[in-house]
Amino acid sequence: MNKFYKTVIISDVHLGTKDSKTKELVSFLKSIKCENIILNGDIIDAWQLKKNGKWKKKHTVFFKYIMKVLEKENINVIYIRGNHDDFLDEIMPFSFGNFSIVKDYIYESFGKRYYVCHGDVFDSITKNLKWLAKLGDIGYSLLLWINRYYNVYRKKRNLPYYSLSQTIKLKVKKAVSFISDYEDQLCKVASMKNCEGIICGHIHQPANKIINNTHYLNSGDWVESLTALVENYDGKWDVIYYDVWSIGADKISNVEEFDLEELINYNFSEQVLI
Repeated sequence: MNKFYKTVIISDVHLGTKDSKTKELVSFLKSIKCENIILNGDIIDAWQLKKNGKWKKKHTVFFKYIMKVLEKENINVIYIRGNHDDFLDEIMPFSFGNFSIVKDYIYESFGKRYYVCHGDVFDSITKNLKWLAKLGDIGYSLLLWINRYYNVYRKKRNLPYYSLSQTIKLKVKKAVSFISDYEDQLCKVASMKNCEGIICGHIHQPANKIINNTHYLNSGDWVESLTALVENYDGKWDVIYYDVWSIGADKISNVEEFDLEELINYNFSEQVLI
């Protein structure tokens, strides 16, 4: 049975990379119903695609699924650009029907205003020192490589997915300090925008907490954490962890594989694709 939410927010899918957990993401999205989907940046990883990244069939499946729900379920989809998909700067703001591409967004919920942005423009390294950010991206890719093969080892032993890279990051004092500074900075930005909350991504660190009277929400990622933010119909926000959500459910089944093939062959000839 599908779970119903008012809004679902995902970010940092990094389509075009080996570590993008697209199959799990589509499986999650198929299990829920909602009115709004916010794609909060770094959905496509243009940085990696320019280097040695590879666009796979499963990456196309994700966008075909989004287009399918746009057409059949009349869901509002808002795509916010991130630093890895900053090529969207060339076309935004863009709007067609229920689909839009924007730099940022004000989301109103039960009388509260939330400033929604990817968050990279408030990261001093990403904003001012792009060469250093890309150098750090190389080190991060190595960390993900370790994570990938560690989980191959776990899968062979029928163990659930575990983010070794997240564990390593949280044991590095500078990384923990960076995350804390980032959260504080984003909460200040929310106050400047006359908002009671901030919804962001970028640092691959899911969160739902109050910082200095500001509601800080981070949707995490679909590379390491495999998380999404969901707003319930009573206004309550939750972080959904895929590994917890999928406990007790079958692994992506043959029936689901058939559905994915159906998506691949779905006729979008009458749709406007970007």
